[in-house]
Amino acid sequence: MPHTPIIIGIAGASASGKSLLANTLARELGEHSVAVISEDNYYMNFNDLSFEQRQALNYDHPDSLDHELLSEHLKTLRKNQPIEIPIHDYATYLRLPNTKSTKPRRIVILEGNLIFCDANVRNLIDICIFMDTPLDICLMRRLKRDMLERERDLQSVLKQYESTVRPMYYEFIQPSRHYADIIVPRGGENRIAIELIQAKIRELLNQTDTTEVLI
Repeated sequence: MPHTPIIIGIAGASASGKSLLANTLARELGEHSVAVISEDNYYMNFNDLSFEQRQALNYDHPDSLDHELLSEHLKTLRKNQPIEIPIHDYATYLRLPNTKSTKPRRIVILEGNLIFCDANVRNLIDICIFMDTPLDICLMRRLKRDMLERERDLQSVLKQYESTVRPMYYEFIQPSRHYADIIVPRGGENRIAIELIQAKIRELLNQTDTTEVLI
């Protein structure tokens, strides 16, 4: 009988090291048994708006994300059924017509800024992890990422950071920290935190295996 997947949630500020931690855990726990999902792919599809209108939207507010679809996908994975993850195009601010097929794995790692802000998503997570990285470091990382990977110019990155990224962090992301089971300082390369998280995951896996055998 297939095992019920364990869902790990990693939240925190933009560019706080969530993806790095998620990918490090996946690599070290065994990528064959881990699925990594990014909340960024669940942005609402505002295809009825012009490019200029889409560009002006606040993508750092919880309402910009399709958390209803995300929670349905997590429930589907818990039933050991595959899902089709939407793909968000940062250049056009639209969902691409193609999707990413994702099979259920023993461990599902969900990473995203606002995943603890939605109760339906949060209640499906077995271990809640919060990245506690100083905002000045996050800003430097975001500048490099957005300019190199997302083809944004310096002024647009700084404007978005000042108008939405930083204010939404204090309004939504930082308060969601109190849902965390584990708080990780110093970013996604904190070896002590990584080993602690891995130990907790293995403990949960053993508990789940024992419970399912008894049932």
